[in-house]
Amino acid sequence: MQRHRWEVGRRIRTYRVGAGLSQVQLADRTGLDHRTISRAENGVHATSIDVIYRIAVGLGLPSWRLFHDE
Repeated sequence: MQRHRWEVGRRIRTYRVGAGLSQVQLADRTGLDHRTISRAENGVHATSIDVIYRIAVGLGLPSWRLFHDE
């Protein structure tokens, strides 16, 4: 399962950086703490589907994009 966390985290980081956002800026868009964004990107803890959804919305993406490469 850890591999899946890292893959989702990699996608979050890739989309965030591609959007020109810092972790703090994405956190502001989502109403989450920047440490939550960091933990999600690093795959440190299992991230809830609710948090994944909020991150996806903050990035302007459908949530499935964070689970699958194009």
